[in-house]
Amino acid sequence: MLRAATLTLLGLRVAYGAGLIVAPKRLAQRWLGDSAGAPPTQVPLRGMGAREIVVHGAAIAAVLNDVPVRPFLAASAAGDVADILATLAGRRGLPEGSTQATLVVAGGSALVTAALAAAVDK
Repeated sequence: MLRAATLTLLGLRVAYGAGLIVAPKRLAQRWLGDSAGAPPTQVPLRGMGAREIVVHGAAIAAVLNDVPVRPFLAASAAGDVADILATLAGRRGLPEGSTQATLVVAGGSALVTAALAAAVDK
């Protein structure tokens, strides 16, 4: 059950990363507002998408090869925390409710990932 839950979470994160690469505006509009459609903003969004794919794809490989996955989960949670901090730093230019939504989504993701990290590799 834990392995299936881990693979599901990781797979969703890879899919999110792919979505950020393919359709950054669509996925980031609520978070960043109209600037999500601007090419200069799409550059870091696509980079973030690549981060999601690499970190979580490597974690999937770790699970499937029965090697420790906790370091990848720690990197994932750290990425979520970095997204929260970046959002807080730039909150004045973000749409109303964006900062709170980021705290809920990225914060929830970090907490779920941390809980999963505590349960795996035992």
